Amino acid sequence: MTAELLQGCSTCTACALAYTRQMVVIARGNPNAELMLIGEAPGAREDATGLPFVGRSGQALDRLLSDVGFDLERDLYVCNAVKCRPPNNRRPKRAELAACRPWLDRQLELVDPDVIVLAGATAVEAILGIKGGMSQLRGRWQHWNQRAVMPVFHPSYLLRNPSDAPGAPLDLTRGDLSAVRRRLCER
Repeated sequence: MTAELLQGCSTCTACALAYTRQMVVIARGNPNAELMLIGEAPGAREDATGLPFVGRSGQALDRLLSDVGFDLERDLYVCNAVKCRPPNNRRPKRAELAACRPWLDRQLELVDPDVIVLAGATAVEAILGIKGGMSQLRGRWQHWNQRAVMPVFHPSYLLRNPSDAPGAPLDLTRGDLSAVRRRLCER
């Protein structure tokens, strides 16, 4: 990622989250990947390390991505809609999403992914502007700025619903990520 993005995010004070963060959490993975995964906001582990999706949710996500054949270092770029941790891991407020949007737009411009995976309702709202239940949105291809977009359940939801039974959220998410993999292989 560019030094400009890193410097800009690190010194950003556009919202109150700048005053409670330990570290700005920008991204991990390949900045040249065809797939960008966007989550909600950093949690405690991410705030401590400066990397997105490295806590329990991130480990669950990495397992799912690996299960369907993604190389975590080569095949995707992972970031969040909000770059600083909201207190007590609360959901980001609209103003916080809006304050971080220029940084997310810059990441999208620099990475220029063919496909975007949106992990959870907050990421869906941030990119697509759709509010609604993930049960209805997940697994259905959307389009945004000439890109294919796949909403999926957030991995923290999957940790709360760990059943691997057919039709359970974990099974559905594995299927959604497999559909993303197939789409990328067709290109």
